[in-house]
Amino acid sequence: MVTLSKIYTRTGDGGTTRLVGGQEVPKDALRIEAYGTIDELNSIIGLCRMELLAPSDGTQLPPTDIARLDAWFLDLQQALFDLGSDLATRLEDRWPGQPLIRPENIAALEAFIDVENAHLGVLKSFVLPGGTRLNALLHLARTVCRRAERVAITLGREEPIGPEVVPWVNRLSDTLFVLSRRVSQLAGVPEVLWRK
Repeated sequence: MVTLSKIYTRTGDGGTTRLVGGQEVPKDALRIEAYGTIDELNSIIGLCRMELLAPSDGTQLPPTDIARLDAWFLDLQQALFDLGSDLATRLEDRWPGQPLIRPENIAALEAFIDVENAHLGVLKSFVLPGGTRLNALLHLARTVCRRAERVAITLGREEPIGPEVVPWVNRLSDTLFVLSRRVSQLAGVPEVLWRK
């Protein structure tokens, strides 16, 4: 499906790029901004995964949770790539079997949230990013995810996008929030709370 033999082509030097369907668009078009923001988010998830496996701040999660969350992060990175495919292709150019965000992806995030949130206490204040580096990175991922959601909503007002895109990105930001709390709990580090 993908063959990359030459990395630079010079075709984008004029400030345009091509969508999956072949349409030439400006590199700052909303559709490009949407999947570019998802690409940025995927990079941050990669940092989260590396911090989980080799914590730079010395905090350690239980080994079974490291293995479980490492697999989850890797699956998430795959799903973010599917989302990029979804956003890089106009609806009329989709093909059978194309990687897209589907209803079961939303259901999987909701199930993950429910399992992880069941271990957490009720919040009585807002939480601040920090306490552990992984917590802070997950909050960074959450805020970039919210930006991706805003861009996707704006894009969806201008042209049709996949029906699961915005709900999945919305649910992912909730997932990252819950996970930021959960990893602090698993590391035995208190959450940083906003002082009213």
